[in-house]
Amino acid sequence: MQVSTISFDRFNVLADNEAQERIRAARARLGDRAVLLCHHYQRADVYQHADLTGDSLKLARLASQTDAEYIVFCGVHFMAEVADILSKPSQIAILPDLAAGCSMADMASLAKVERCWRELAEVLDRTDELITPVTYINSAADLKAFCGEHGGIVCTSTNAPTILDWAFSRREKVLFFPDQHLGRWTGFKKGIPLDEMVVWDPDLEYGGLTPEQIRKAKILLWKGHCSVHQMFQPVHIDRWREKHPHGFVISHPESMLEVCQKSDYVGSTEFILNTITNAPPNTHWLVGTELNLVSRLAEEMKPQGKVVQFMAPTVCMCSTMQRIDPQHLAWTLENLAEGKVVNQIKVPEHEAELARIALDRMLAVS
Repeated sequence: MQVSTISFDRFNVLADNEAQERIRAARARLGDRAVLLCHHYQRADVYQHADLTGDSLKLARLASQTDAEYIVFCGVHFMAEVADILSKPSQIAILPDLAAGCSMADMASLAKVERCWRELAEVLDRTDELITPVTYINSAADLKAFCGEHGGIVCTSTNAPTILDWAFSRREKVLFFPDQHLGRWTGFKKGIPLDEMVVWDPDLEYGGLTPEQIRKAKILLWKGHCSVHQMFQPVHIDRWREKHPHGFVISHPESMLEVCQKSDYVGSTEFILNTITNAPPNTHWLVGTELNLVSRLAEEMKPQGKVVQFMAPTVCMCSTMQRIDPQHLAWTLENLAEGKVVNQIKVPEHEAELARIALDRMLAVS
């Protein structure tokens, strides 16, 4: 990988309109050598430049099907890692700002998961025969590799029910990380009693659980959450329904169980977009997911008379994804146009091989 000779300092002071012009100029120079991916939560001034849009897995799969030399991922770190794992060896995955991480993904580290696995083995004796590790795609590559090595699998918010069926067909328990809410909602929909879904706190010995709780549990839920979806509360829905009794509530399954239970629909970002897009005209929607997506959808639905409202009374967006701004994108693309690769995301080959096993299991099952 070449090191850029164009300093970001020169771009950090650019006015937004100048950064936009330089993005367009660099893209014209690059042509089809670069494909620009934008997650649905991406800010509007970057999202407008996307070649491909979608949720994280959809984008990584689409990118791997292109012939572009450079995959510029406007998302967060774990998304670019998946793009690197699934793409061709000749393709280079790039994240315009390396500070664009995911607070949920950071709540589960390999060291803590390995410690959890050891402690579970002390209680259950035959961990590899009793527990299937399942990691949400919103996790680091080394955790996907952990699942690949231990007979586990990756899931998305869409295919989590199918993945859970697969996991239980192999072993009697599931260790689900890093998002407790997606795991709990999925288990709840499968009819698993709440007292058989216990939270594992990685900062406490044996997750803060007794041996009896561990033995009884069907799903061990990692104590992790999305900082955006954690903001939504059941009271937000109750107050809205008082004013709009004929409206519809739709939420992402990263929201807490009580929010999902009070919603008319629960599903992934793609599901939310498709459901509202295909709904009858003049319908009214309360949406529990990231603000950039909801605001964009609200504007798109206005011609059909649909009213789309954000669930939380406070502003709540994916702050880490916000780090990718026009200045970082302009800097990245101009360097590529000059033949210099910046911010390449490269998963170590051994780790990528194991992570690919877990991802391939998911793709085969779902």
